[in-house]
Amino acid sequence: MRSDTVRPAAPTVEIIVTEELDAASVPRVAALLQDAMAMHPGRLLVDLAQCPFVDASAIGMLLDVHRQMWSEGSRLTLRDPSPRVRRTLHLARVDHVLHVE
Repeated sequence: MRSDTVRPAAPTVEIIVTEELDAASVPRVAALLQDAMAMHPGRLLVDLAQCPFVDASAIGMLLDVHRQMWSEGSRLTLRDPSPRVRRTLHLARVDHVLHVE
Protein backbone atom coordinates (compact mmCIF):
# COMPACT_ATOMS: atom_id res chain seq x y z
CA MET A 1 0.00 0.00 0.00
CA ARG A 2 1.37 3.40 -0.98
CA SER A 3 0.99 5.99 1.78
CA ASP A 4 2.40 9.14 0.18
CA THR A 5 3.98 9.93 -3.14
CA VAL A 6 5.88 12.96 -4.42
CA ARG A 7 5.49 13.43 -8.14
CA PRO A 8 7.26 16.52 -9.52
CA ALA A 9 5.57 18.04 -12.54
CA ALA A 10 7.20 21.46 -12.87
CA PRO A 11 6.04 24.05 -12.16
CA THR A 12 3.73 21.92 -9.98
CA VAL A 13 4.73 19.33 -7.41
CA GLU A 14 1.99 16.87 -6.52
CA ILE A 15 1.67 15.00 -3.22
CA ILE A 16 -0.85 12.17 -2.99
CA VAL A 17 -2.04 11.41 0.53
CA THR A 18 -3.62 7.98 0.92
CA GLU A 19 -3.97 7.74 4.69
CA GLU A 20 -5.47 9.67 7.58
CA LEU A 21 -3.74 12.94 8.38
CA ASP A 22 -3.60 12.91 12.14
CA ALA A 23 -1.12 13.58 14.93
CA ALA A 24 0.72 10.34 14.16
CA SER A 25 1.17 10.95 10.43
CA VAL A 26 1.51 14.75 10.32
CA PRO A 27 5.27 14.88 11.11
CA ARG A 28 6.08 12.53 8.24
CA VAL A 29 3.76 14.26 5.78
CA ALA A 30 5.06 17.67 6.88
CA ALA A 31 8.61 16.51 6.13
CA LEU A 32 7.45 15.31 2.72
CA LEU A 33 5.83 18.68 2.03
CA GLN A 34 9.01 20.48 3.13
CA ASP A 35 10.98 18.37 0.64
CA ALA A 36 8.48 19.28 -2.05
CA MET A 37 8.71 22.99 -1.20
CA ALA A 38 12.49 22.76 -1.50
CA MET A 39 11.89 22.16 -5.23
CA HIS A 40 10.45 25.72 -5.35
CA PRO A 41 7.36 24.83 -7.34
CA GLY A 42 4.92 27.47 -8.46
CA ARG A 43 2.19 25.28 -7.03
CA LEU A 44 2.17 22.50 -4.47
CA LEU A 45 -0.81 20.24 -5.14
CA VAL A 46 -1.93 17.97 -2.30
CA ASP A 47 -4.31 15.31 -3.58
CA LEU A 48 -6.68 14.33 -0.76
CA ALA A 49 -9.03 12.10 -2.77
CA GLN A 50 -7.84 9.00 -0.89
CA CYS A 51 -7.39 10.70 2.50
CA PRO A 52 -10.29 9.63 4.72
CA PHE A 53 -9.71 12.00 7.66
CA VAL A 54 -7.85 15.13 8.79
CA ASP A 55 -7.53 16.35 12.36
CA ALA A 56 -6.60 19.71 13.89
CA SER A 57 -2.87 18.98 13.73
CA ALA A 58 -3.18 18.33 9.98
CA ILE A 59 -5.11 21.55 9.44
CA GLY A 60 -2.44 23.46 11.35
CA MET A 61 0.29 21.88 9.26
CA LEU A 62 -1.55 22.69 6.01
CA LEU A 63 -1.99 26.30 7.14
CA ASP A 64 1.75 26.52 7.89
CA VAL A 65 2.58 25.17 4.43
CA HIS A 66 0.06 27.59 2.89
CA ARG A 67 1.75 30.55 4.65
CA GLN A 68 5.21 29.43 3.54
CA MET A 69 4.10 28.93 -0.04
CA TRP A 70 2.26 32.27 -0.07
CA SER A 71 5.31 34.13 1.29
CA GLU A 72 7.38 32.70 -1.58
CA GLY A 73 4.83 33.71 -4.20
CA SER A 74 3.65 30.13 -4.67
CA ARG A 75 0.36 28.39 -4.01
CA LEU A 76 -0.82 25.41 -2.02
CA THR A 77 -3.82 23.65 -3.57
CA LEU A 78 -5.84 20.86 -1.95
CA ARG A 79 -7.39 18.66 -4.63
CA ASP A 80 -10.53 16.57 -4.38
CA PRO A 81 -10.94 16.19 -0.61
CA SER A 82 -13.49 13.58 0.40
CA PRO A 83 -16.84 14.90 1.69
CA ARG A 84 -15.72 14.18 5.26
CA VAL A 85 -12.42 16.05 4.83
CA ARG A 86 -14.17 18.91 3.03
CA ARG A 87 -16.65 19.19 5.91
CA THR A 88 -13.83 19.25 8.45
CA LEU A 89 -12.10 22.04 6.51
CA HIS A 90 -15.39 23.93 6.41
CA LEU A 91 -16.07 23.47 10.14
CA ALA A 92 -12.55 24.68 10.93
CA ARG A 93 -13.28 27.70 8.70
CA VAL A 94 -10.16 27.19 6.62
CA ASP A 95 -11.88 26.27 3.35
CA HIS A 96 -11.88 30.00 2.52
CA VAL A 97 -8.17 30.36 3.34
CA LEU A 98 -6.83 27.21 1.72
CA HIS A 99 -7.35 26.81 -2.02
CA VAL A 100 -9.55 23.73 -2.51
CA GLU A 101 -10.40 22.36 -5.95
